[in-house]
Amino acid sequence: MSGPIVLDEATWHTRREEHRRRVRRWTEPHVRRRANLEKHPVLDFLFTYYSHRPARLERWHPGPDVVLTGESAREYLSWSGYAEHPDVPGGVALDPAAFTDSRRRTAEFAHALLTATASRPPRLSCFGLHEWAMVYRLDQDEVRHAAWPLRLGSSGTDAVVESQSIRCGHFDAFRFFTEPARPRNTLQPTREDQLRLEQPGCLHANMDLYKWAYKLDPFTPSELVADCFELAVEIRELDMRASPYDLAALGYEPVRIETAEGRADYARRQAAFARRAAPLRDRLAQLCRRLLEWGEPPDTVSEDGRTRTATLRNLP
Repeated sequence: MSGPIVLDEATWHTRREEHRRRVRRWTEPHVRRRANLEKHPVLDFLFTYYSHRPARLERWHPGPDVVLTGESAREYLSWSGYAEHPDVPGGVALDPAAFTDSRRRTAEFAHALLTATASRPPRLSCFGLHEWAMVYRLDQDEVRHAAWPLRLGSSGTDAVVESQSIRCGHFDAFRFFTEPARPRNTLQPTREDQLRLEQPGCLHANMDLYKWAYKLDPFTPSELVADCFELAVEIRELDMRASPYDLAALGYEPVRIETAEGRADYARRQAAFARRAAPLRDRLAQLCRRLLEWGEPPDTVSEDGRTRTATLRNLP
């Protein structure tokens, strides 16, 4: 490949500040709420279920094959993953030697999952019923967001679950189903099924692009992390608007999936998110491939739930 991209100090400072301004729209309110012991049923998810701390999200990284120059670039030498660039005097860049075996395994799995997911057509028939299955047959004081009422009450919520076919194939949603709701799902996904079942219409699979972006921190360009985070925020809003909770007081008008019109609306929005997620999924897969090129190719690559011998050039 060609040589590295060399950024002068003014250029990378500008990019760093643009990134910070972009993500502080969400990080600063979250930090304030946390200090005041306030909970937000929609936005907290981006910082509690996902483990990337606000301070880490605000931290800008250039990504591989980029060299930072100028005196202030030396501050990156105090961060894990960076070293002086051997061919650019005074330059600092991500260090391929810091891409450990653990990071390699993460990149291998992420690449396999991202490409497997992208190979399938989106399924748009789940209608967000996973959130309803998470409160099925629970009293109001037992649900996850007990401070917020159920729009249809407990019995009305249960009736919707019982009248619909639940088709959730995402394990990290299914594992939060109540025990009575689990047998009602047409699939019984496990962690081992993830490569086989993940599909690009799933809201949670598309939110999880953010997870795979930050799992490879600091090797993921921060612009890509922020793109995935911003998409996850918007998807989370639909996720909760289609949920059984009444969040109108927070400005979230419901998508009433208990009606035919609401289900059609949900499917249209779900399809739009699938289209927006596709180029991000491709960018993440390309990043994984590039990172795996830094060292010797692995002996095995997990793909579609099976392990096979492969070299890097076998990766799609």
